[in-house]
Amino acid sequence: MSGKKHLGFGIDIGGSGIKGAPVDLHKGKLADERLRIPTPQPSTPEAVAKVVGEILDHFDWKGEFGCTFPAVVQHGVTQTAANVDESWIGADAEKALKSATGRKALVVNDADAAGVAEVEFGAADGHTGTVLVVTLGTGIGSALISRGKLVPNTELGHLEIDGYDAEKRAADSAREREDLDWQAWGERLTRYFQHLENLVWPDLIVVGGGVSKKFDKWSPYVDSRTKIVPATLLNEAGIIGAAMLAHEHA
Repeated sequence: MSGKKHLGFGIDIGGSGIKGAPVDLHKGKLADERLRIPTPQPSTPEAVAKVVGEILDHFDWKGEFGCTFPAVVQHGVTQTAANVDESWIGADAEKALKSATGRKALVVNDADAAGVAEVEFGAADGHTGTVLVVTLGTGIGSALISRGKLVPNTELGHLEIDGYDAEKRAADSAREREDLDWQAWGERLTRYFQHLENLVWPDLIVVGGGVSKKFDKWSPYVDSRTKIVPATLLNEAGIIGAAMLAHEHA
């Protein structure tokens, strides 16, 4: 399968599941039904790498692959660990994955991978300016892409706004935890997005995460000068973006 030049392979590592599939790099779509395996507990580098190998073997994928991770990733090293075992902090993730799977791996931040996919094939397809992709879930992930180039590891969900870590008040988990209605949450998002606008001046904001499916319920309550649109690739964005970045890096 890996001999087909238009195919890449992406794996999306999360706190609850590890998903992977071959990707059609021309169309920006999965080339086969994705395989999902529950994230092992404890989710140590060795245990996770073993599952990644199982997914690659399932598809008989022999070449390089891209892999998302919920962390700041610098030159293949995971510097933080969100919802995974703390033993990932400071680990050479690319080396661990290559050692376990026998294939070359490119490890990237999960929000960055999703952002790249949305700009190339999703909600921001064809946009040539500065695009900010924000995922609203348990926390807030961010990806900043300017003129098609990714600025990695922006971590804009951790900005301090009004004395709080932004994601503590504006993430979808905060809406659920505090039982906020759409208007109350929209007002918090307004505060967050306006702060982002004044920092990076994006031309377009793309909102991902499960709540993007309910865009019409909360977006009328968000006041921003920047156009905001919902993500379109949803749960496949990380896999597609990881495959794209690995192919470019190969």
